[in-house]
Amino acid sequence: MINTSSINSLSPMLTVNTFISLELIQLYSYTEEPEFALNRDYFEEDFRSHARGRRWIELTVEEQRAYVMRLLDALEVTDRDKRLKVARAILYLAQGVFDECDTEVDVLHWSRHNIFLLYDMGIFTALLELLSMEIDNSQACSSAVRKPAISLADSTELRVLLSIMYLMVETIRVQTEDDRPEWIAARETFKNELASPLYNGEPFALLLFTMVTKFCSMNAPHFPMKKVLLLLWKTILFTLGGFEELQEMKVRHRERLNLPPLPEDSIKVVRAMRAASPPASAMELIEQQQQQKRGRRSRRVLPLVKQDSLDTYNERDPFKNDDARDEEEDPEDTDSGIEGEVDPLDRDVIIQPPPPPPPLRPPTERVNFPKGLPWAPKVREKDIEHFLETSRNKFIGFTLGNDTETLVGLPRPIHESVKTLKQVSVGITPVIIPLFLCSFLHQIALLKLLLAAAPTSKAKTDSINILADVLPEEMPITVLQSMKLGIDVNRHKEIIVKAISALLLLLLKHFKLNHIYQFEIVSQHLVFANCIPLILKFFNQNIMSYISAKNSICVLDFPHCVVHEMPELTAESLEAGDSSQFCWRNLFSCINLLRILNKLTKWKHSRTMMLVVFKSAPILKRALKVKQAMMQLYVLKLLKIQTKYLGRQWRKSNMKTMSAIYQKVRHRLNDDWAYGNDIDARPWDFQAEECALRESIEKFNSRRYERNRNGDFAPVDNCLQSVLGQRVELPEDFHYSYEMWLEREVFSQPIQWEGLLQNP
Repeated sequence: MINTSSINSLSPMLTVNTFISLELIQLYSYTEEPEFALNRDYFEEDFRSHARGRRWIELTVEEQRAYVMRLLDALEVTDRDKRLKVARAILYLAQGVFDECDTEVDVLHWSRHNIFLLYDMGIFTALLELLSMEIDNSQACSSAVRKPAISLADSTELRVLLSIMYLMVETIRVQTEDDRPEWIAARETFKNELASPLYNGEPFALLLFTMVTKFCSMNAPHFPMKKVLLLLWKTILFTLGGFEELQEMKVRHRERLNLPPLPEDSIKVVRAMRAASPPASAMELIEQQQQQKRGRRSRRVLPLVKQDSLDTYNERDPFKNDDARDEEEDPEDTDSGIEGEVDPLDRDVIIQPPPPPPPLRPPTERVNFPKGLPWAPKVREKDIEHFLETSRNKFIGFTLGNDTETLVGLPRPIHESVKTLKQVSVGITPVIIPLFLCSFLHQIALLKLLLAAAPTSKAKTDSINILADVLPEEMPITVLQSMKLGIDVNRHKEIIVKAISALLLLLLKHFKLNHIYQFEIVSQHLVFANCIPLILKFFNQNIMSYISAKNSICVLDFPHCVVHEMPELTAESLEAGDSSQFCWRNLFSCINLLRILNKLTKWKHSRTMMLVVFKSAPILKRALKVKQAMMQLYVLKLLKIQTKYLGRQWRKSNMKTMSAIYQKVRHRLNDDWAYGNDIDARPWDFQAEECALRESIEKFNSRRYERNRNGDFAPVDNCLQSVLGQRVELPEDFHYSYEMWLEREVFSQPIQWEGLLQNP
């Protein structure tokens, strides 16, 4: 617990953050714990000669600025070891001078104060130059390539630099209510700097992408990838904006294009959703049948009072041993035949003896949930075109192509139907300021890291080593040390999955809002790099065990470990302290991966068929066991798009899942997803569809960006003088018919010359 009663009040203008950011905790691995004291020692060794017995928190702001300037000058020395000591002293300042603090709140308070001071003094720019030198250090790269085993010591300089930069980006990015005006101005300045070409004419994020690619190509195996990925994710989140900023951008662009406002805020809708109970397992169904036959126990349906977190009734998890079942053994594929059974997607069943009747009392308040479906329906322009094409064929006998305006000859009900369809939201993607596109190599590198960090992946000799920045120089020799390292390694992988999944999803959403072809080319690269089977492989595990994993040691988390006295570590203390039943980090990763899979397959017939071919339905259904509304929503979306391809028998055997899809997923007019009669349900031709999409993208790029443009798309000259001054080759018969043409087309036509004087 955080003791807020001892907030440091040295400066009345500064108030302290009263929460500990989990993002800062996950920056450090547990094997880095001894380095906290090392940072403090290097700082105090230098600061003692400067402050003359005073502490850092006792200095005035001007005195602190003078000392930071001294550190900045010391960063320019040529001696590598001396630069590292100075960098460690700066890192200690960014970590909040924890040796002078009594509580974790004090550490966060001074960390925020020092980081804004460091940025104001130009520390970030100096660190960027040192980071560039370390990236281009060919001697360190070649030495790491030749080493048989790489450990934490091989990335010391990089880890120190990246830790300072991450602390600066994450702390300045997050705005608090008590921020001073100069801090707010510094935040905007820093944001613009990160988005501008800082290094070799490229943004800072592209430099980090280069580190990822270099690492995955085995040219720099000592790069600390966890810190690089976390810093890359937070940099893009800071410069481009998160989901709430994306929602605001959509609203502004629709206003600019005179489009109707969005029917709802998707973030608010999802937050208000209730989680549903998962489909009953075979064991539960058998138990219910036996109980009904014997009549020994009765069931009682209880309302769901709190659904904003994962339910705790799964303490006796009946699903922990069924993760390897095939689709034929899926619990919903067998009908229990119990008359009057309550749908398990709509209730929680707790088997217990009936309680005694309660005493009479006034009725208490009940939890009221909004009635009706959560989403407003949508329609695509293609749906309107298809509807009009069918109607014209039926009533007139011919079609007008993509014309959605002409309704001549159609009966009045068709007019009303088209009017209704057009009132429903129609998707559109505006073009705004271009973003830098991720290259194909960058995406391949991210997927390689995701594969290496997935819990279902097996170690291979030719796979990349993502544990270089977590393994100590000396391997553990006791059982306790092995347990600690095992937890650290699992936690390390989970954080990498979290950073990559959040990064990919954020980029896809920004690309789609920026320009649809940016989104399509990046999506196609991911599909060609086997992103779809990779995500399905990730979910083909005991997902409940992954969500409830406890790979953390609370007493070793920063800043707890530097403020409180460390207890003696035992096997029991390694597992103590974490009271949460679920790991929200892993839940966050799962939701991100499901959203990425949705974006890759949405409205793409061939990619949807990939889900069917890879037998994703039983894998996704097992993910419904996680009782969290947002995760269930994106699982149900993926099941909905492939429902019409799974066959009538599958739909008949999975009516509870079909009912959940109807209740939670947005409906689209003219979409008969539940019946399999869609016109797009044609034979699978993956290559033709993807080639057609690539051809459209290449045509757009050639028209927009190539110098030698096609003559059909050359710009039109609208200048009157230059057009009239051009020499035009005329046919020979023109001279004979010119007077007749002039009389017929010019002199005989009434021309309203005063119209030229009116504004258009």
